[in-house]
Amino acid sequence: MSEPGGVREVKSAARTVELLELLAARGDRPARLQELADELDVPRSSMYALLQTLIAHGWVRTDITGSLYGIGLRALLTGTSYLDSDPRVRAVRPYLDEASQALGETIHLGRLDGRDVAYLATRESHEYLRTISRVGRRLPAHVGALGKALLAERPDAELPDGPYEAATPNTLTTREALVADLAVIRVRGYSVDRQEGVLGIVGFGFALRYDRPALDAISCSVPVARLTPGHEGEIVAVMREVRAKIEGASAGAGGTVHWR
Repeated sequence: MSEPGGVREVKSAARTVELLELLAARGDRPARLQELADELDVPRSSMYALLQTLIAHGWVRTDITGSLYGIGLRALLTGTSYLDSDPRVRAVRPYLDEASQALGETIHLGRLDGRDVAYLATRESHEYLRTISRVGRRLPAHVGALGKALLAERPDAELPDGPYEAATPNTLTTREALVADLAVIRVRGYSVDRQEGVLGIVGFGFALRYDRPALDAISCSVPVARLTPGHEGEIVAVMREVRAKIEGASAGAGGTVHWR
């Protein structure tokens, strides 16, 4: 298999990445050797050797019986390094603090990754009743406020045909429904997720246009029980102002590496 540019894919490296992604996707559900071998269509002996190598280097961990496998600590350390080294994340963090202090709600920074959005930074709500969120979480882009804000920055022709995965009964699962919502977002200037990703949670998403098309977005998530028309207006006003500050600060930044 060849990649763009004519470079041949290294099969062992690709298999290692696939294994780590599979273990990461399982979360708190450890896997057995045969499960992993079957999932990746790899001989049991080859999978065992690969697992032992990754255990020795800290990328995979195993239980005391040596029969269950999960993602290792090295993955966390490497992921943290990504966040620490990313100039966009560093630049946006103070503004997430500002939005959090002004609104008292949960604030997110996310980045589009294929058809998903990865959460890069989060500021938790000050309130007892709060949303559930964590750095490193991934959601399909069509599901939440972050993803829809970023999809609206792109031509509808790039959307897959569907049907799309439903996270709640309110998720937009057809291409026609999503296209209609994106048209509204473009006119309004921000996205709204009304319990489409998580029941009981409303999100407001704002694309950060320091890249074209935008790759990053910020959002504010609030429990339905605490959302009044007045509070919604306050959220939109604060988040618009914060977005303008982030984009203004980024416009003057020089010497940034432009990763692809």
